[in-house]
Amino acid sequence: MNILVTGGAGFIGSHIVDAYLNLGHRVIILDNLSSGKKENIASGGVFYEMDLLDPRVEKLIKDEHIEIINHHAAQISVTHSVAHPGEDANTNILGSIKLLEAAKSCGVKQFIFASTGGAIYGLQDVFPADESHACRPESPYAISKFSVENYLHYYRKTYGLNTTILRYSNVYGPRQDPHGEAGVVAIFCQKLLSKSPAIIYGDGEQTRDFVSVQDVAQANVLAITHSLAGIYNIGTGKETTVNELFHHLAQMAGNNVSAQHAPARKGELQRSVIDPGRFQKSTDWKPGMPIKEGLGKTYEFFSRQTNPPA
Repeated sequence: MNILVTGGAGFIGSHIVDAYLNLGHRVIILDNLSSGKKENIASGGVFYEMDLLDPRVEKLIKDEHIEIINHHAAQISVTHSVAHPGEDANTNILGSIKLLEAAKSCGVKQFIFASTGGAIYGLQDVFPADESHACRPESPYAISKFSVENYLHYYRKTYGLNTTILRYSNVYGPRQDPHGEAGVVAIFCQKLLSKSPAIIYGDGEQTRDFVSVQDVAQANVLAITHSLAGIYNIGTGKETTVNELFHHLAQMAGNNVSAQHAPARKGELQRSVIDPGRFQKSTDWKPGMPIKEGLGKTYEFFSRQTNPPA
């Protein structure tokens, strides 16, 4: 199949490109390289350096005979969205609408959207939260993701576009950007490798649901092979504290120093964990990467970046 992956030079998108290429699909990568990196671009893909709002996007989709759009291009920083909500909305909402219009006009068969389970549910009533949990986005970033989910519902109901929404928990792994929702993993790795002080905000007992990017890439493969439609959580259903996260990475670094604690950040959730049961029942998928093993692979990746082989 001809698959367009927007944001395919980014952290998560590049792993999905690799997974699709490994299955023999023809993959077209669209990325403006604002946060994506040239070194992440798979040699087997067809790359277009282009912004979502570029008027040539629809022609690209038509000329490349795109059958599936996997939409991962986004403004990914919660902090940036708070400081610049208009920029966040321009990329994440208006860019997505333009892509949906092109999908409708060009007869795209399936539209997969990378949403957020780590931010969209807000203050949770139950742990883990399933897809029926109330959505209470508390940042412009999360609001933009929820807005696009509603547009996807509209395009499905009105035009019959097969839309698949994957709500990720905190994704981590090789190629990770420190500015995303799970950026703390990349930040800790970089601090430990440079032997710089690492900062933990608050008491460090806040929890997150950390899912490996390899498991997320496999979920995106299954979303296509099963032609899924609807909303699905992609996470582990397990909580890890920030203190535990740092302890695991410090052990891998052979570093016995403790992290420094700073005042808790305003509005930060104390607990966040999502239930992937619906996706598991639909596909037999399960998050197969244990947290320690996944962190080890991530630390090794950053170690190679810091100390490249001769």
